Amino acid sequence: MLFTEDFLHYIWKFRLFERENLQTVDGEELEIFSAGLHNSDSGPDFHNAGIRIGETVWAGNVEVHLSASDWQKHGHTNDGAYDNVILHVVYRNDAQLFLPNGRKVPTLELQSRISEALYNKYHKLVFGNQSFIPCENGIATVDALTMQNWLTRVLVERMEKRSANVAAALALNKGDWEETFYQFLAANFGFKVNALPFELMAKSLPQLILAKNKNSPMQIEALIFGQAGFLEGEFKDDYPLKLQKEYEYLRKKYNLKPIESHLWKFMRLRPQNFPTIRLAQFAALIVQSNHLLSKILEIKEVKALRSLFTEIKVNDYWEDHYRFDVQSKPSSKNMGDGSVDILLLNAVALFLFSYGKQHQQQYYISRSLKLLENLPAEKNNIIADFVNLGVKIETAFESQALLELKNNYCNYKKCLQCGVGNKILKLA
Repeated sequence: MLFTEDFLHYIWKFRLFERENLQTVDGEELEIFSAGLHNSDSGPDFHNAGIRIGETVWAGNVEVHLSASDWQKHGHTNDGAYDNVILHVVYRNDAQLFLPNGRKVPTLELQSRISEALYNKYHKLVFGNQSFIPCENGIATVDALTMQNWLTRVLVERMEKRSANVAAALALNKGDWEETFYQFLAANFGFKVNALPFELMAKSLPQLILAKNKNSPMQIEALIFGQAGFLEGEFKDDYPLKLQKEYEYLRKKYNLKPIESHLWKFMRLRPQNFPTIRLAQFAALIVQSNHLLSKILEIKEVKALRSLFTEIKVNDYWEDHYRFDVQSKPSSKNMGDGSVDILLLNAVALFLFSYGKQHQQQYYISRSLKLLENLPAEKNNIIADFVNLGVKIETAFESQALLELKNNYCNYKKCLQCGVGNKILKLA
């Protein structure tokens, strides 16, 4: 048989071996009360196991190896952490082992106790040549409850990892939640293509400066377009000329340095997504909502959260412009539902989760997950492939979880650590 030690861990953890007439290799009767807790750190593989050997009940650690001789190869003989091992579980018993006190290490050999059907399913799952995910031929058979429970777990894992980025930025901003949210929100206004220049612009323009000018939409717009590097050169229209004049004054007042305008990308973007339009929308949001994160923390209804973004109104100039000095057909420049969904997903839901985690308040974590349940699933190649396998995906809660599943479990064939993989194997 071809398998890794992880497979034996899995077999032991869920006791998926033949347990009738169970004995140690020395012929002593063996009964298992508890397999113990799987240990992912150094030391024996399972802690707090409970077993009976002969007439004696034992509580302690269990070590698992492919071969008994691996005990010596891994240096356990001279490691005190293994002196209280109560059972050595191996696939093949090829060596006799003794503890420092002279007691022989009790050993259970599983070579003849693993079903061929379970092994074949495991081998096909982990060593097969599936093009998308290892369980692509079985994932649609997994019951809804198992799938939902596992997706909830991996979604939380994803949010916790993303929250680490928030925590790092928060530390750089000296614990200022509003400033940190402002920077993350700005980056998400760039919608991947222009995320970097948007983030650089926000970091070059502290929210405190914007707050000092919150009563003047023209000054807010001048500061944002100016720091984005779009107010350099000569203009014909009155609006950019006014912005330019206002910015020159504010630039000197606050000793500001704009980012390079060449960082912004226009190519292969729909005009509605041009950075100039996104900057205009961002400016309108800043004008409308001071202390935005505080408002978001207070708002309980998803509809009200959405309205923060859908109700912003850009300067009238942009009704018939996508760029300065270039007139176009009149069209609405309000944020579309798809754009708002992305901001709610990548900024609002993330910060609700991060805030709850940092302050140990489950209320905000629950609100974050509820928000994801009320957002539509993203559309991308990975999600489309899951749908083609028969997986039902309707919400961002599900799509975000499946992205985490694919990228951090399926891609590394961690089927034995996956709730979906476990369920498929147990159906063997």
